[in-house]
Amino acid sequence: MTSPTDGELDFVDDVAVFFEREGMPLIAGRVIGWLLISDPPEQSAAQLAEVLRVSRSSISSATRLLTPSGLVEGVRRRGERQEFFRIAADGWSRMLAGRYAKTAAFRQITETGLRVLAAGSPQRRERLGNVHELYRFLEAELPALWARWEAHASTLHHEREPGREREPGREPGREQGQAPERKPEHQPAREHGGGDQ
Repeated sequence: MTSPTDGELDFVDDVAVFFEREGMPLIAGRVIGWLLISDPPEQSAAQLAEVLRVSRSSISSATRLLTPSGLVEGVRRRGERQEFFRIAADGWSRMLAGRYAKTAAFRQITETGLRVLAAGSPQRRERLGNVHELYRFLEAELPALWARWEAHASTLHHEREPGREREPGREPGREQGQAPERKPEHQPAREHGGGDQ
């Protein structure tokens, strides 16, 4: 395994800071960042510790945090005792799906809060009411958005199957050797009047 470049390590740190702002420990975010670009995709705890320059115990804590969400998964190679970690093929989708599933739960909580404040002033209910409307909107709209993503992901997977790679410069849906469709040339508008008599 080659040593990561400064640019790669900067990317790893950017990912870590992004997830730290969401409440995740910095080292867990760095593990995600490196597993997104590592070569090979599967990395042992020892390799992660070496690249990220942290202790094995820190890597162990990070992977225990990341694997339950499905984003990172542990795999074993035949004949080897150590475990390797990688970003799961559908890990990112599963992580986001888990977050989206929580919108309905929080919408129900805000609904309960509005009932508690039923006799309160409109001003007091406004803050909670705005949050409630946001989560009600998300709960209604996210299923359709998620269905569109799954259809898009299925199309991408189909296009990336061996033997289906699109050649550079070739437009989608055009067979090899097929001439490009000729677009009608723009004809300038003919002026009325003023011609030879």
